[in-house]
Amino acid sequence: MKFSFNGKLWLLVPIFVLIQCKKDQVPTDNYSNKHTATTTDPNKQVVKVDTVIDGKPVEVKKEIPKTVIPNKDFHYTALAMKKNDSLVKEFKKKYSADELYTILAINRLDRKNMTRPDTLVVPSVIEKDFLKYSPFPGNVPVLQDVKKFVFFSYPIQAFGVYEYGNLVKWGPTSMGKKASQTDRGLHFANWKKEVSISTVSDEWKLRWNFNISNFKGIGWHQYEMPGYPASHSCLRMLEEDAKWMYSFADTWILNKGGATVRANGTPVYVYGDYKWGGRKPWYNLMDDPKANDMSVDDITKVIQPELDKILKEQDNRDKVAAQVLIEKAEKKRQDSLSIGGV
Repeated sequence: MKFSFNGKLWLLVPIFVLIQCKKDQVPTDNYSNKHTATTTDPNKQVVKVDTVIDGKPVEVKKEIPKTVIPNKDFHYTALAMKKNDSLVKEFKKKYSADELYTILAINRLDRKNMTRPDTLVVPSVIEKDFLKYSPFPGNVPVLQDVKKFVFFSYPIQAFGVYEYGNLVKWGPTSMGKKASQTDRGLHFANWKKEVSISTVSDEWKLRWNFNISNFKGIGWHQYEMPGYPASHSCLRMLEEDAKWMYSFADTWILNKGGATVRANGTPVYVYGDYKWGGRKPWYNLMDDPKANDMSVDDITKVIQPELDKILKEQDNRDKVAAQVLIEKAEKKRQDSLSIGGV
């Protein structure tokens, strides 16, 4: 176990925030938006996006396309690695950096761990658009009113990111190992830090860390991806993904003094169970390219019971974010008057 200091919320939580990812296991407050209607085009929808003009929140309509994941008209084959240096060298020469990312992500690996398994699962067609390999549906209507949503699946060790019900990103993850599993259910993004360093060992550096459980120290961040659930409860990501998520998700908003939460951040859901000791789920892609796919109904059944809470927290955050803008504008005005009166 590790501890990392978070200066905020000092009355609500202990000084040290538990960070449960061990080395041996190898606020963007983007004030936004609500979906209001669909257009006559079934492939598009209209959303209301809150922007800021002259320091005040203003609502504007925006038409966006629905995300559609094409049918998987490719197959997967096995590529033997066997930790053979010549095979690894040829493998690296054969594929571009983007193609390597795709192959390793499908196998839930980073470059450091690419030789860990004896066999890699490789798609017959390597598309430039990584979204085409998504196990998550492109559009989930139950989420159409939710501006941002992050979904982690334990069974397939993958995450999906949605805006207004549209999939905008997916990627691999390495979640809590069997002895220290990641808490399931609904969470909200809290604080973030570019590098969180353990007080136990300064070698344990968690980059692009975004906390989702302040008391337990659980969050997503960059760390080694060995191709199976290996963390001490955290949600590991490739660095490219963790950095993207660091900018995408919204943090909590604290009350003055940082003692209590004024509004929660982006909703995050951790779902399902992993088949410990069984065949890695991505190997099943060789039998069926849709073997890991989650359907719209699958996700709807998970999210529907939590939807009211998600929307309530989102509405509260919208109001708080608007009020924060007003408070900042007023402070700026008062400061200007104060300087002018000196």
